[in-house]
Amino acid sequence: MRIVVVSGLSGSGKSVALHMLEDLGFYCIDNIPAALLTPLISHTVRSADTVYERIAVGLDARNTAAEIATVPKLLQELKKSGIQCEVLFLTANDTELLRRFAETRRKHPMSRSDVGLREAIAIERDLLEPIMYAADRVIDTSRMGVHALRDVVLQAAESRISPRLAITFESFGFKHGIPGDADFVFDARSLPNPYWEPLLRPLTGHDPEVIRFLEAEPAVARMIDDIAAFIEARIPEHTAANRRYLTVAVGCTGGQHRSVYIANRLVERFAAHHPHVAARHNELRANRDQ
Repeated sequence: MRIVVVSGLSGSGKSVALHMLEDLGFYCIDNIPAALLTPLISHTVRSADTVYERIAVGLDARNTAAEIATVPKLLQELKKSGIQCEVLFLTANDTELLRRFAETRRKHPMSRSDVGLREAIAIERDLLEPIMYAADRVIDTSRMGVHALRDVVLQAAESRISPRLAITFESFGFKHGIPGDADFVFDARSLPNPYWEPLLRPLTGHDPEVIRFLEAEPAVARMIDDIAAFIEARIPEHTAANRRYLTVAVGCTGGQHRSVYIANRLVERFAAHHPHVAARHNELRANRDQ
């Protein structure tokens, strides 16, 4: 039996994640009261119906703080009992959440007559903090469109089939903010920048011309070696702690050239020895999804 708890901030994409899991064959239940998690799991464990072999449960802030505080302990008990159980927690920065609510004109669940939207978001962050810290994977959707989020959820669902660590190398631009789901962040802004070459400016780190430019710079290769050595040394620590996901973010100024190239090279290097390695290019995806 496998249980996936999907939680996170309102407007961060929980519904998209649950719909993706439903498409993958999970029996999905949204907005369940935290107090009903235990009887739900007891019922599904005793049931012989195969429909309950894979369950996804949406858990949001429409619970009391006391109810939410019980969730991490329950999840630990389930894991100890041998049930495959994991938590995906979705988040986004305040600016993006404010934009999304303005577009949809939906009411935030924490909003009241005396509580504005920005304050409601802050209240929800505090309320859901115990679940976020218990999460197996935190997904920052600030720079993700729907298709990118579906890809990340698919990767999470597939990688859990194997006990091996799933590693994601993501590129980003510092001018857009540091991704909130990164376990480690590296800064490539000290490296020579293809942006200042007029012919390379409109290209990305995927393009052969940019690749040749960066491959000709010894400092770039040294940084890739340094990052790879550091991450390789951390993998046993994450495995020993039963971590299933490791997200490594590499940033440059705009997230278009250097960080994209470095993330791709790291994926190539680690894929030779680790079965679940992927790249995610935040700024390139953001542009594509617009």
